[in-house]
Amino acid sequence: MDALEPVSAARCFGGTQHVFRHQSRATGTPMRFAAFVPPQAAAGPVPVLWFLAGLTCTEENFTVKAGAQRVAAELGLMLVAPDTSPRGEGVPDDPDGAYDFGLGAGFYLDATEAPWSTHYRMESYVVEELSELVAAALPAHPARQGIMGHSMGGHGALTLALRHPDRYRSVSAFAPIASPMRCPWGEKALSGYLGPDRAAWRGHDACALIEDGARLPALLVDQGTADGFLETQLRPELLEAACAAAGIPLTLRRQAGYDHSYFFIASFVEDHLRWHAATLAT
Repeated sequence: MDALEPVSAARCFGGTQHVFRHQSRATGTPMRFAAFVPPQAAAGPVPVLWFLAGLTCTEENFTVKAGAQRVAAELGLMLVAPDTSPRGEGVPDDPDGAYDFGLGAGFYLDATEAPWSTHYRMESYVVEELSELVAAALPAHPARQGIMGHSMGGHGALTLALRHPDRYRSVSAFAPIASPMRCPWGEKALSGYLGPDRAAWRGHDACALIEDGARLPALLVDQGTADGFLETQLRPELLEAACAAAGIPLTLRRQAGYDHSYFFIASFVEDHLRWHAATLAT
């Protein structure tokens, strides 16, 4: 297990907001992540809530913009926010420099196509390597873990929870890419990382996973009605239909007038933290 290198630490609501760096075996690159450790961790391991950020983001966006630490400190939740892709020398990027593929756009899967397959292994990184690293280095309860995310990270939270039901006991999302097989962002990413065979894409599409038998005990999703990506990229109605057909309890809250920004996330993150805490309490 590679050692964590502290980047920063700041006292926050009685706990500590950390940023760490380490050399990743999964991606073959240096990686950074943020971890808020609540004050309750002084007495023993605490539940962990993972946050997966969206396109163009790093571990910093949620940590700095969402305002989640106050409620996490009250509830005794550890918040862990990984980066959104590998970075560094030799890591390929979108050849056209677009924001929706390559750096900052790992889509939380393990790529199978060259040149992406060498470094773009974000599913293995988040689910396996970083989980093990956090459990070894921080007072994290290994059996009380939930996951949430925003946009591309919402897609990641849904698919990782569906693909690894024994890992995550609770899942929620803000404006997730509900079905990447059926939107421009997702079609570009899945074809680039996984190749042209759409059958291979189904394992990384929340709606397709549900259609193919994967299940969640319950799901909370918030979606702003003024989100500029709503109709073309996010398509929550597809997730709504898939959950209804599968009998998955979905709370889909369409929030009038809210857009895709962190102002939207900050407005409702307390609800998500309390929802996860209720499941992770025991």
